[in-house]
Amino acid sequence: MQQKNKGIMRATIALFLVFSFLSYSQENAADSILTLDAYLGYVKQFHPLVKQANIEVSQAQSEIIASRGGFDPKIEVDYENKQFKSTEYYDLLTTTFKIPTWYGVEIKAGFDRMEGDFLNPQNTTPDNGLANLGISVPLGQGLLINDRMADLKKAKIFVNLSKAERDLEVANILYLASNSYFNWYRNYNEYKLYQTFLKNATIRYDGIIGLIDAGDRPAIDSVEAGILVKSRKLNLEQARLKLVKSKLELSNFLWFENNLPLELQDFITPESALEKSIENTLRTNGLLLATIDFENHPKIKSLQNKVSILEVDKRLKGNLLLPTLNLNYNYISEPEFVRDFNTLNYQYGVNFSLPLFLRKERGNFQVAKFKLQDAELDLQFENQVLKNKIEYQLEEINSLKSQIDIANELVSNFQTMLDSEEKLFLFGESSLFLINTRENSLLSTSLQQIDTQIKFCVSNSDLFRLIASPEFNN
Repeated sequence: MQQKNKGIMRATIALFLVFSFLSYSQENAADSILTLDAYLGYVKQFHPLVKQANIEVSQAQSEIIASRGGFDPKIEVDYENKQFKSTEYYDLLTTTFKIPTWYGVEIKAGFDRMEGDFLNPQNTTPDNGLANLGISVPLGQGLLINDRMADLKKAKIFVNLSKAERDLEVANILYLASNSYFNWYRNYNEYKLYQTFLKNATIRYDGIIGLIDAGDRPAIDSVEAGILVKSRKLNLEQARLKLVKSKLELSNFLWFENNLPLELQDFITPESALEKSIENTLRTNGLLLATIDFENHPKIKSLQNKVSILEVDKRLKGNLLLPTLNLNYNYISEPEFVRDFNTLNYQYGVNFSLPLFLRKERGNFQVAKFKLQDAELDLQFENQVLKNKIEYQLEEINSLKSQIDIANELVSNFQTMLDSEEKLFLFGESSLFLINTRENSLLSTSLQQIDTQIKFCVSNSDLFRLIASPEFNN
């Protein structure tokens, strides 16, 4: 029963998919067309890997919230009491409220009350306790940059890095989905082509049989015509198997709400003349190398953000070369007199430390510096490589446009030759062998025409992945 319900739900979703983004053929309402634009729209909206890429951005944004926690105010309470044989050794209460600030400065306030028979004299406080208000300032390490500052800066950079990598990931998913569509488009057109050639071979075979029965053709012609029919049937079955495989591969990219996978139905067909709409669909039409904004390219932005993260690490490691020099000052007063500020009541301290050789610190700083230099060189190299790849892709697209025109002319010419040969055959001035030869040439050229069209589509898809167009992905 549960399997039946699942089957009904799957059929319902498939039906909804058909009516939501498939356009109907004007010639036959039963032939539904799945356009590349609508297909990619569903991939972008529902594919799990696209959703996963968006989750990574949300995760990076959550890291900012976690990093800001290092600047949250903090309350600390420390209480100890010791009683032994009716003697109160000590009763110690220490409370502190701390406010960390951006530049390592810490503002704090507190209250201490300490009493007992065995109390250290320096810890003695008045009966009502002792209030304090102070500040801690790092004059060496931690003033201009510290772990809290570095973590927050890197978290903000990671958000931009995640967005850039998200755009690259989505572009790659759409690229793979597009190539899957192109493969389906190729196999569908090859299947339809073999159907046409099988139909022609069958008609020709039946005609030959009629001529043989009338005594106008030798019986051997039926064998040659029959061989061609069987050959076309074999071609068609091989094409059908490739078409089934490409449909299943395409279905890997078809998903719906609640991560429900969809299957491509047999009556759904790809759009016709894909090579005429591909540039508009992928927004690669009219692109010139000079018009591409490389500064905002996701690949370049990703590398720039990685450089920025390493710059923060380098600053943090360089800060550790400085000595530790912390200055603490606390104004102290009995609670009831805390408003009567008396500069004579205070507590201050200085903390200083410095390793004599700084070998660990100097080594870590050099490592951070080399990592930064390596990332900067990688950025320069990838920037130039990207420009060269896009320039070549634009040149390849222009070349393939010319190749498509030539292939179309060749198909038209071979079709003319075949038509002429068939007319000569009717007048007894040609042979079945010559007709088959002309037809095989037409078939080979038609397959080459489809292959050239697919190369043109794939080339546009390659360009789409290279430019990783943010306005299309987001």
